[in-house]
Amino acid sequence: MEWLTANKIPVGKTARSVFDWLQANGAWFFDGLAVGLETLIDGILWVLQTPHPLIIIAFFCGLTWYLQRSWKTCLLIFLGFLFILNQDYWEETTESLTLVLSACVVCMAVGVPIGIAAAHRPNLYRFMRPVLDLMQTLPTFVYLIPAIVFFGIGMVPGLMATVIFVLPAPIRLTHLGVSSTPQPLLEAADAFGATGWQKLVKVEFPYAVPQIMAGLNQTIMLSLSMVVIAALVGADGLGVPVVRALNQVNAALGFESGFVIVIVAIMLDRMLRVERRK
Repeated sequence: MEWLTANKIPVGKTARSVFDWLQANGAWFFDGLAVGLETLIDGILWVLQTPHPLIIIAFFCGLTWYLQRSWKTCLLIFLGFLFILNQDYWEETTESLTLVLSACVVCMAVGVPIGIAAAHRPNLYRFMRPVLDLMQTLPTFVYLIPAIVFFGIGMVPGLMATVIFVLPAPIRLTHLGVSSTPQPLLEAADAFGATGWQKLVKVEFPYAVPQIMAGLNQTIMLSLSMVVIAALVGADGLGVPVVRALNQVNAALGFESGFVIVIVAIMLDRMLRVERRK
């Protein structure tokens, strides 16, 4: 089999050449992007860490009541945050929430328009599908390499690696929601003389809201799954004590911080769960 390995397809060399070219010619773009993302991260972190923790807890409980209208869910959110305060992980939790919320802002701002465009252009979605599959199946550690090359160490490379891994979820679910709009609704809109923009805003988008919210939920869950991996490139948050516990073989610290991540995931899932109402 030496003849086969001797004529190796230069996948790695090609990727390195692309990264070297981007680093040499696109430094201005990546520097500007890093500044914008740092501003977003610092702003969200300031909002979460400056007020008293009880004020932030009250805000999340109020948001939960507005979304779910369930006192049981509000109680779950309240008790979850109290547990986090009890374990003394408030600062790490707010840092992880900052990473998650930043990823949500970027992914939804990019993914929803792309999903809408793909729903109206089937050829575009057929072209995008293998790219989305690649983004979701490529090992997440691979994303850390170009993130470090282009953005250095810190929260920004962790955010970029998270966005690349998470972005297919809102694109796919937005495409699913818009493309599954019942044909009779579209025909009724055409009969009343609706323009393409009016059909999108008043028919397709409202019908797709549950799927879009499911995409937001998946974005949050997948972002939380990247918390520990992002800590490997210097991102702050709950992943830091997990990595520290792994390096020190500290089971107590690992289970403690890992359980806090689970609590945060459960709270966000219950808070944002939206079902289509009949």
